[in-house]
Amino acid sequence: MAIRIFVTGGTFDKEYNMLNGTLYFRDTHIQEILELGRSLVDVRISTLMMVDSLEMTDMDRQNILMNCQACPEDGIVITHGTDTMAQTARLLGEANLPKTIVLTGAMIPYKFGSSDGLFNLGSSLAFVQSLPHGVYISMNGMKFSWDNVRKNKDKGVFETLQP
Repeated sequence: MAIRIFVTGGTFDKEYNMLNGTLYFRDTHIQEILELGRSLVDVRISTLMMVDSLEMTDMDRQNILMNCQACPEDGIVITHGTDTMAQTARLLGEANLPKTIVLTGAMIPYKFGSSDGLFNLGSSLAFVQSLPHGVYISMNGMKFSWDNVRKNKDKGVFETLQP
């Protein structure tokens, strides 16, 4: 069965405006990334929103949850901004859906050319196919359970809360 990829925005899909130095959203880069990585995984891509996770609302998170509940696929990857990724993972984890859901993101936009997003997306596609039902965060080749993870903003990495 295909894997559903839900796009929500975040650094992953940001672009740089050379005129005023701001980051903005135009469209998702997921299809381009999959082609660049020569992925053969059967995926269905749906853009739910294009927002920075610091601007994501509770209603946005409920929208993500409802789409996870409604989609026929039981393997779901969600691209998400890293700042509030753990918060969304908690909401999804507490819903206890009979699906494998992996949230991932990037610290550097794809369009910068040196993004960690490519590796994170590839790892997430592997994790969603191999992990049991549950909710996980995948960053830097590592996977974390939704109820035992945080973003260490001083180091710029995700880490386990308790060893």
